[in-house]
Amino acid sequence: MRNYFWVFCFALLSACNSKTKQSDYVAVADIELQHEDGYVGDSKCIECHKGVYDTWKGSDHDLAMQVANDSTVLGDFNNVKTILDGVSYEFTRVNGDFNVHIKEIDGSETDYKIDYTFGVQPLQQYLVDFEKGRKQVLRVTWDTEKKRWFHQYGDDTISPHDWLHWTESAQNWNTMCAECHSTNLKKNYDADADAFATSYSVINVSCESCHGPAERHVYWAERHQENIPVANTYLISGKGQFSQMNMCAPCHARRAKLTPNLEPGKLFEDQYLLQNISSDYYHGDGQIDEEDYVYGSFLQSKMYHSGVTCTDCHDAHSLKRKADDNSLCMQCHVPKYDTVEHHFHTPGTEGAQCINCHMTGATYMGNDFRRDHSFRVPRPDQSVAYGTPNACTGCHEDKSDKWAAKQIITWYGADRADHFSDGLLVSNLPKITKADRERLDAYITNLDYPAIARSTVINNLRVSNSKQVEVLLKGLKDPSPLVRYNTLQKFRAMSPLDRIAIASEHLNDTTKLVRIGAVQLLNGVDPSLLKDVNQANLNNARQELETMLFTNADFSTGRLQLGDYYLQNQDYHTAIKHYKEALKKDSLLMPVYSNLATTYSLVGENDNAKQTLNTWIKKEPNSARPYYLRALLQFELKANEAAVSDLKMAVKLDPEDSRSKYNLATYYFQNKNIKQAENYIRQALELEPNNPDYNYLLALIYKEQGKTKESKRLMMAIQIMQGQS
Repeated sequence: MRNYFWVFCFALLSACNSKTKQSDYVAVADIELQHEDGYVGDSKCIECHKGVYDTWKGSDHDLAMQVANDSTVLGDFNNVKTILDGVSYEFTRVNGDFNVHIKEIDGSETDYKIDYTFGVQPLQQYLVDFEKGRKQVLRVTWDTEKKRWFHQYGDDTISPHDWLHWTESAQNWNTMCAECHSTNLKKNYDADADAFATSYSVINVSCESCHGPAERHVYWAERHQENIPVANTYLISGKGQFSQMNMCAPCHARRAKLTPNLEPGKLFEDQYLLQNISSDYYHGDGQIDEEDYVYGSFLQSKMYHSGVTCTDCHDAHSLKRKADDNSLCMQCHVPKYDTVEHHFHTPGTEGAQCINCHMTGATYMGNDFRRDHSFRVPRPDQSVAYGTPNACTGCHEDKSDKWAAKQIITWYGADRADHFSDGLLVSNLPKITKADRERLDAYITNLDYPAIARSTVINNLRVSNSKQVEVLLKGLKDPSPLVRYNTLQKFRAMSPLDRIAIASEHLNDTTKLVRIGAVQLLNGVDPSLLKDVNQANLNNARQELETMLFTNADFSTGRLQLGDYYLQNQDYHTAIKHYKEALKKDSLLMPVYSNLATTYSLVGENDNAKQTLNTWIKKEPNSARPYYLRALLQFELKANEAAVSDLKMAVKLDPEDSRSKYNLATYYFQNKNIKQAENYIRQALELEPNNPDYNYLLALIYKEQGKTKESKRLMMAIQIMQGQS
């Protein structure tokens, strides 16, 4: 049932405190909005909240994006020339406009007008309007502290046609930046036209970015009566960690979008899929490596699990820290932690600052140092074992990790408290012992560990037997939507009937992320097998999945996922369209070549398939995979010698490529070269001793050699292996 706040509609000449009749009240929820989506702008907020507004004014949120003019542009455009990484720049002012003339490494020259500023400290970026509604972020950037121009991705040579070049997709404002730098941002991407009609209500991160559209709140405020409860916007009235995380997380997290537009206050997992603690972005123990925008690391911390929120340390409106010394931490921690007996450093020095041991950091975007918000205890012992960084040698650069590990033992003893990072590190190992696997199975369901860590371990592990499946089934009941989603993904390799059984139970999950994960299990399943699935739940979840896919279609990876979706559902020509668009956006997105070549082959376009693989080999000559796939295509085209040559090249490039060795063994067996067949299948079995296909081929080879006992014994062993799996 809706909870209505009742307000009094009165004539302008009526006294504010005049009594009213019940019939004069209307539901605030039912008022007809006069502003787009109910966003009224800052000017209305100032009327009652000037103090808060003054605190916010000048903050990073206030200055997140501005129209370029004399008061907003900080960079030096006074006829300045510079050359960075082979690119020449000339910055000038012409008739009040800010301009830059760029000569690229390929010799091309173009003039651009700066239309917007982006950010303010310690760097300021600049936006240029392009065709099809695009705004692109210049690579050349102003260092507001050193007062100089510099390059993000410094010391890199970036071709004008590279995905990372500032005119390409990686530096596109609409895709990469816009949602979190303006209020009520609507990307409005047209996938067919590959064009944007992006709009916003306020250019920067204003009051309503966090507090939600305020028109109903203003309606109440202008008609306030003592006996009427405050009709706050839904976020203002939200309390506790849950509400605040939903406020801050959408823009302070590395995540994928599930919906076209950010809705303030809506549950994070109904709008986003959070990036796991992947080795692409984090160190193996969960420390930040690439940018994680804070939320992913904060979720790992004891702070988060103890109920600490952003505003315990940061002012909600100025965004500044509440203190710049250890007193910030002493708000919660007992005084003994700010003593030599705890930190073993001279008071007042850098080594005695809590953040330098417990919040190490990294520099991003060329000059922006950001701290790790996982608030962890230094673990140089993990550095010795796994090569992860630690605060001790990060400061004492002349010392070794072994020295630091011994020093920790001297100060704090040999025992280390149980920490989620121990299991996380093991889960990243290429080979895991049986005992470690059993511990990791227990780790998955241990609610004392952070959900983001448990979901990552689930993602890292391979599932090879029924016992491990039983463990995963428990994960489907986990209280965390992130854990449930990542658990569902582990069932994608199961049989269609098993996937249907699992997906059916989660198509109506309370969280959109999990519903999408469930319907993903049904991609490619014969529609005739889905007749017993609740059709309303199925259609709703499928629509949510397609919304997610098209929401991300302006990314090269989003087009790849769209191509995969249509490939799995046997709409091959649509899949090809999206794969080609993905390569148009990023020609170095290598997984596209594999899937595009496969799809071409499925529709009988073998020449296009071969050309795609040839292009892949040219771009990535040391990769074994394209040679393997081209070999399979060559076999289809009856070019057996070329196929064998490709398989041998694949094995040369990747000695761990057991599949190429198996295919070579199969070829030689079929052509009665039993000696070579046995040679290659034994190499394959050294890598995968329990692979039933490999063992079956060896059994056939034994039979061909007249070794009937060995053949029968191996056949029986295969049956036993299959019974245990």
